[in-house]
Order: sequence, then C-alpha cells, then structure tokens
Amino acid sequence: MEANSASKWCLLCLFLIWEVQLTQCSVTYDNKALIINGQKRILFSGSIHYPRSTPQMWEGLIQKAKDGGLDVIDTYVFWNLHEPSAGNIAMQGFTQKIVQMMKDEKLFQSQGGPVILSQIENEYGPQSTNAGRAYMRWAVEMAVELGTGVPWVMCKQDDAPDPVINTCNGFYCDYFSPNKPYKPAMWTEAWTGWFTEFGGPIQQRPVEDLAFAVARFIQKGGSFVNYYMYQGGTNFGRTAGGPFITTSYDYDAPIDEYGLIRQPKYGHLKELHRAIKLCERALVSAEPTVTMLGNYEQAFEQLVIILLALAYQKTLFLELVLKLALLSIFYSVIKPFMLHFCDQIDWDINIFQAHVFSSKSGDCAAFLSNYHMQTAARVRFNNMYYDLPPWSISILPNCKNVVFNTAKVGVQTSKTQMLPTNAKLLSWETFSEDLSSANDDMEFRTVGLLEQLNVTRDISDYLWYSTSVDISPSESFLRQGQHITLTVQSAGDALHVFANGHLSGSAFGSRESRKFTFTGKVNLHAGRNTISLLSVAVGLPNNGAHFETWNTGVQGPVVLHGLDKGKRDLSWQKWSYKVGLRGERMNLVSSIGVSFAGWMPESLFARSPQPLTWYKAYFNAPDAEEPLALDMGSMGKGQVWINGQNIGRYWTLSANGNCTQCIYSGTFRPKKCQLGCGQPTQRWYHVPRSWLKPTHNQLVVFEELHGDVSRIALVKRSVTYS
Repeated sequence: MEANSASKWCLLCLFLIWEVQLTQCSVTYDNKALIINGQKRILFSGSIHYPRSTPQMWEGLIQKAKDGGLDVIDTYVFWNLHEPSAGNIAMQGFTQKIVQMMKDEKLFQSQGGPVILSQIENEYGPQSTNAGRAYMRWAVEMAVELGTGVPWVMCKQDDAPDPVINTCNGFYCDYFSPNKPYKPAMWTEAWTGWFTEFGGPIQQRPVEDLAFAVARFIQKGGSFVNYYMYQGGTNFGRTAGGPFITTSYDYDAPIDEYGLIRQPKYGHLKELHRAIKLCERALVSAEPTVTMLGNYEQAFEQLVIILLALAYQKTLFLELVLKLALLSIFYSVIKPFMLHFCDQIDWDINIFQAHVFSSKSGDCAAFLSNYHMQTAARVRFNNMYYDLPPWSISILPNCKNVVFNTAKVGVQTSKTQMLPTNAKLLSWETFSEDLSSANDDMEFRTVGLLEQLNVTRDISDYLWYSTSVDISPSESFLRQGQHITLTVQSAGDALHVFANGHLSGSAFGSRESRKFTFTGKVNLHAGRNTISLLSVAVGLPNNGAHFETWNTGVQGPVVLHGLDKGKRDLSWQKWSYKVGLRGERMNLVSSIGVSFAGWMPESLFARSPQPLTWYKAYFNAPDAEEPLALDMGSMGKGQVWINGQNIGRYWTLSANGNCTQCIYSGTFRPKKCQLGCGQPTQRWYHVPRSWLKPTHNQLVVFEELHGDVSRIALVKRSVTYS
C-alpha cells in the first residue's frame, strides 16, 4: 500500500544482499520458487525506500536488514523525486531511462549485479477497465522489451500476461495463487503495520500475527515474502500523500522511522526467517501433504463434560462428588491411554492442520497450525504431542523438533523515549504574512472558483482566493452590532477564512471525508470588504480510480447569510488568485531569505500568537549520538525547515480512535490495534543528523494557526529494552 504522492509508473527493484562475488548469473522461476543460478530459493525481502531516509542512513539500514535474516532489499524508484517538476524528465521515457541507467551500471543479476527482480506498475489491477487492460498489456510489453535478464512482476494484477508473474499484496496472502501453474506464489507487500493519518491513532500490528501470516503463506507453498515496510522512514518535504498522511511513515516496521530496531518485531521475525531457512530444501522440493490434527486437550475435556452430565443425571450429590474424585484420577492417570482413542475422532477438522514437505533426498519439514482465535491445542503428529497456542504455527525443520512458534515471543521489548538534548534554540525572529495587502498583489482574476491543483500545479500547498463584498450601511446586522455568517464548501483539504485581514476561523477535512463546509461569523463593515480564503492541500491523492480528477480547494458555493435580502452567493463573482505564500516567494528558508531585513527580533514578538507567521532560530548540533527530532507539540499546523531542507508538514491534531487492549489473535485489519488516542497524531519530527552543521544551524517554522515557539525543542530518540 503506497501512501505517498504517487506516480503513474512504478518501477520496483529488488537487490540481493548476500555476500557473493558478482559474476554473471541467471534468474528464472518455476512453480515453486525463483531460481538463482540453478538453485531454488526461499527469499525474504524488506521494503526500504531510499527517499524516505538519507544516504548516510542507507548502509546501516541494509546491514540491519541483513542481520534480521533478509536476503533482498526492495525499493521503489520514485518518479516525483526524479522529476520534481513537469518536464525536467520526459515522462514518456522515464522507465526506459531508469532501466538503461541500471543496465549501464551492470546492476542486474544477469550482468553480475545484485538486482534479481523488477516490478512494473503498482496495484493497478483493481482499478483497471477495458482501456486499463490494454494499457497493462502495453506496459508489460514495454518492460519485457527492455531486456533486463531478470523476471518482472505485477502486484494485484490477476490477468498479468506471461512472462510477468502476478503477485499478492495484503495483510494475508495464504489464499493467493498465481494465474498460471508454472509461476511461483510471491507476496510482494506483506504489510507490517499501516500508515498514519493526521487526526488518527497509530496502527500497530502484533508481531505474533505477522509471523503467523508469513508462516501460513510459506506452508501454503509461498516462496517469496517482502515486508512492506521493513523500514518506513520519513515523508520529507511535501511528499506525503493520501491526502492527510503524516510526515512520519514509520509503519510499525521492524526498523523504525529513525533507523532503530523495534523489538520484539525485528527479533521475532529474525527467528522466523532462521526457522524457515532450515526447511528450505524440503519447501522447494514438493507440494505439501496436508493432514488434519485432533485437539486432544479439547477432546478429553469434552469427554469429561459428557461423563459429568451423565453422572449428574443418575446419582445423588454425594455420589457425584465421589465420581468427580474418580474422574480426577482418571484424568491424570488414564488420560494418556485415551489419546489413541481420541485420535480416531475428527475434532475441529479445519482448525488444526499439518503441512508436511518432503524431498527425494530425505529432507522433511512440517508446519503445525492452530487457526483457532482463542483455544490452545495439544495435537498429535508423528506419534508425538505438540502444544499450539491460539492463532499460531509451529515449525519443525526435521518433522520432529519445534524450533519456532509464531505466538511464542522470546525477544525483549524495546521502549523508546524522546529525551532532552543540550541544544538550545536561540535568537528567535518572526515574519508575518501581510494579510492587509493580500488582495493587492494577486496574480490573476477571473469569474468563479477554480480547482486548486490546476492553479498551483503542486508548487505550493497554498492557494489564495479573494473577493470583494460591498455592504450597505443600512444592513440590520450592522445596526444591531452583529456579525454575519459565511459558509464555504471545500473539496479539501483545509481552509483558513479571513475577513478584512482578520482570521474568522478554519475548517478541515479528513482522509475519510475530504469535503467539508466552513460555517462561521465574519466581521464585515459598511462599504467594501475583502474576503480571503487560504485553501491548503495536505498531500496529493494517491490511490483510487481516476484520482487525478479528484478536486482540491474551494469549489463553492460561498454564501453570506443574514443580509436583509436573505443570502448572497459569492461563487460566481470575480475572484483573485495567488499561488503560495509571500514567505515562499521570498524564499525565507534560504540563506538569502534569512538575511531579509523584515525579520522582527524576539523582543518585538506579538504577545498573542498570530496566524500565518514565520519563525526563525539558530542552534548548535547536540553532543548526543542518538537520532534527533523536533518536538512540535506546542505548535498548530505548518511546515519546518532545517538549513533550508524541508523536514515536512507538521500538525498536532489529536488522534481520534479506539485504543483498547490489543489481542494478537484473529484477523488483523487497520483500527484493530491502535495507540496514542487523545494525543497529537505526530508530535516529533525526524531531523537527520546529516542535515546539521556543528554550529549555527538554522530552523525556520511556518505556522498557519498559532503556537508557542518557545517550547519547540530538539530531542534525541533513546531506546531501552525490557
């Protein structure tokens, strides 16, 4: 699930991270697995998106992935990163250009490089129509003609034509089968968690369930698993999409946003990988033999209940007590002899299963599964008895000894804290957007309301809509000293309403409901008034049918209510437009902009925070070696820059959700396990150390609403284990 500003093209590359000599190799496949140099492999991969971390982090992330038992790193080539504005790269040749660059560097496995697999398009299938299917076939032909020498895949594309492999994305993929019997079952996005949206809680996926899902996929014949995400990272700048996706793209991944290991998820999955690798030769050799297992504990308990019921019906109370004592002895002494009898009874036929893989060379591996969400089980397999917790799978590499159970976590839990550093934010200065003259320097005027992205072309989150309103001195609301009501219908995502340069109020949409209506009082006077609407985008749409046609901005109607003649619709009068903010046009975040004489020193700060205000301060890099973040909990909504680089959008909107106890068993879906309800959705914002200088680092904050900059702090992320 790609919750980022999306591109039409998706080129995914998977890189081997084995320590091997790079010689010319071959990558093919059969119905069981990818075949690398003639050897069938069970492969574990992890998504790490290079734009969501810094180059200085990449080596450490790759090493941690390798240490976690991964064979492969998966990454997307981000179109919006390589073509930041339209026309810088001819998009008709984008995929060909990227692939050719990689071929020139001999990166594909067929050339001796580490790239073993490529993906074209991303989750296009559910949206496709007849025209879409024709496009899909063209995309496949184009990709194959590039001659990479490695297989191509398409995820969520059931009708992907040969030789492309169709693959599965989701929380579970054990139900999935490729569209041809000679293709392997591949899981290209095993969702380790879920993205976070402003106003929502953090979605946490228990590692017991994730491990269960992976083991279940492998026991059903799967041979390739890619964790999406293995390290989520940060949506720096304005790259977060959705809309309303947070700057943090942590995803509850095994490696967190800052590059630190998240336990027990990292360690438990590492043990899972080790256990499955012990079974590799058996897994890739043949299809499994599936047998049903009896739950002997449950069977015996049911038998005891039946006997007790009979005893109760036929005896007096004292006789019942005596029989209970006898049954207790029976349970402890005679029970082992009953197990053979229970073995002949078909208990919970669909709940308890054994998947057994055997090779011609004698390798044997077994997966014993308990699909029940609440009931533990004791099962008999190969004349031995095994205890299975609810919703779990045990792995037996030799068909005898259990080396791993998905529900039994033996790894310490990590606890993260944001601790103070010795960095002090000094020399605060401020610059306010000049709202009084906002209508004087508009870029153009036209009749009616325009769609925002068609005007801004996404060079800014902000678009001003301004119009004039003449009010007669005889209006009753003026004579009565009242304010008039304004309603504004917006297609998304946020709106700040100003009347004569004063903020009248704000309104916001959400990911579930982008459209909203502002209703509020505006202070108008007799004569000519200016109504200015600052529409704010909170990321580009990224998923859904024809999302390029989705609207953003003020669509109207815009109506004044409470006039003597009723209401006045302003939608079709002349409106003035300006893209972006004055501070953006002045480039206040650059070295030139920060020297602008219009900055006001701290001593002249307004006592009450004003909307649409820029703040600037300086700090020295802290001594700590831990990852760093800005604590923005005292602020409202806006953007932050460090030394001219955009950290991202911030918004301290409180999380609304249902943060109850999380139970690992049972089908996982977003909203099942939530954290942080009632707290800001995102309070801390990653500051990459590589963006800092030893001294005199510049911090610039643009605040749309209001906040207390004196409480902004640079903190360090510390991890302890228990």
